[in-house]
Amino acid sequence: MTKVKICGLRSEQDIACANRCLPDYVGFVFADSKRRINAETARGLKKQLDYRIQAVGVFVNQGIDLITRLCRQGVIDCVQLHGDEDETYIRALRESVSHRIIKAVGVAGALPVLPVSPDYLLFDTASAQRGGTGKSFDWQVLEDHSGPPYFLAGGLDSHNVAQAVERLHPYCVDVSSGVETDGRKDPEKIDRFIKRARGML
Repeated sequence: MTKVKICGLRSEQDIACANRCLPDYVGFVFADSKRRINAETARGLKKQLDYRIQAVGVFVNQGIDLITRLCRQGVIDCVQLHGDEDETYIRALRESVSHRIIKAVGVAGALPVLPVSPDYLLFDTASAQRGGTGKSFDWQVLEDHSGPPYFLAGGLDSHNVAQAVERLHPYCVDVSSGVETDGRKDPEKIDRFIKRARGML
């Protein structure tokens, strides 16, 4: 079954909703973004998070020391690299942590050359702000993808997630703005998104 990631959690209310709905992953954004949180906030939220949910730290061109510290402190369970991090960076990170690594790839038309060292890829709509646009890309470019398992992001919501799962069978569907109302996570939208991704609605 395709897994679900709800990204950009910032508050105790967001965590309470996640604990009720039980996505497989939640995302804490440490990069410059309107959803950015600091390490102290993330640490407090992780302590409240249901043990069955993995916390993913989202980074954009940030230092390996920060990522290593958050991993070793148990604040995050997986690392998502959403910037220009190359194979050399990923290999260096692997020397510091044993956590699984997700590498985001911006899609604008045909797929670019894909990195080979991450555990997972994440396909998102290419944008200057590194994702979070709420816009989708042409899924057809992924229909023949035979590389590592991938997270599908970009413009997903409860109206199209079931179609995405049926058509592409991604490892995981990843949503942020698609489950928000007025810039805040909406519990009803999160619940509906997860149920439709899992074929329960």
